[in-house]
Amino acid sequence: MSGALTLPAVQTAAKTSRGTFADSTRGWQLIAPAMVVLCLMNLVPILWSIGMGFFRYRADRLRTPPHFLGLSNYLDLLTDDDIWERVTNTGQMILGSVLLQIAVGAALTGLFYRPFPGRRLVLMLVLAPMLLSTVFVGTFFNFFILPPFGLVPMLLGAVLGHPVNPLASPAGAMASLIVADAWMWSPFVMLMLMAGLSSVSKDLCEAAEIDRAGRWNRFRTVIFPSLQGVLLLAVLFRIIESFNAFDLVFTITNGGPGTSTETLSTEIYGDAFVLFETGRASALANFSTFVIIVLANLYFQAIRERNRDSPAPA
Repeated sequence: MSGALTLPAVQTAAKTSRGTFADSTRGWQLIAPAMVVLCLMNLVPILWSIGMGFFRYRADRLRTPPHFLGLSNYLDLLTDDDIWERVTNTGQMILGSVLLQIAVGAALTGLFYRPFPGRRLVLMLVLAPMLLSTVFVGTFFNFFILPPFGLVPMLLGAVLGHPVNPLASPAGAMASLIVADAWMWSPFVMLMLMAGLSSVSKDLCEAAEIDRAGRWNRFRTVIFPSLQGVLLLAVLFRIIESFNAFDLVFTITNGGPGTSTETLSTEIYGDAFVLFETGRASALANFSTFVIIVLANLYFQAIRERNRDSPAPA
């Protein structure tokens, strides 16, 4: 029959079908080992932490079985004044550090955006703090702020006429953490803003100059709208990083004086590795993760609103 498929044609079609199926699954076969490793390294610990948040469990007493508490750990966190003090300290550190990083990063962007002699060498020196480990930065700052040989106590003592210890007061200790964090990560904000400036339309800038718009009007109407997305992303990254800050607090103030610089991260560390209250530490870690997810969703919502309000290209 002329309309019937011959045996060679059927075999060819079967081989083509098998080849197409093999090509479509080859990608999954290649990434399967990586996905398994990611699940074992990330998903399993997260699920274990979420589960531990509903139990009373101590990691130093492995023979004692976990005791189910339901939502008791979370309710205790919501009614614990110490936890809210840690939340307040974390918020103060985030607000001060991020605002200072934006200000310093914007100033550095204005300084390094246009070329000048020796720009590359100076830029390398400015970027150096971002490449250092956080523990090293904390130890490095201790040489500046710890009396009697710290540079800051010596200068303040010479001006005020009496010995000064910046870490002896809650305000001074918090300011030391904020300055150290901003010194380390302001170059990151600068890099983000410089990347955003490279996307600013030169035609719009030239049109604004032709219309005799002042520098402030050019910045407000042309440059800043192009930088909003990059700036929001930089703020999100820095808020998340500052929210999880532990190394700087541990190496510079260790939560002192008293508990004035204790943050959520140091509280989680204390509950998990000092008191061995694994269930409570897991609940607090889950709470911190929830806050970070909320912040990320707020960022994406802001981006969607910005894209919705921006005019469509002609």
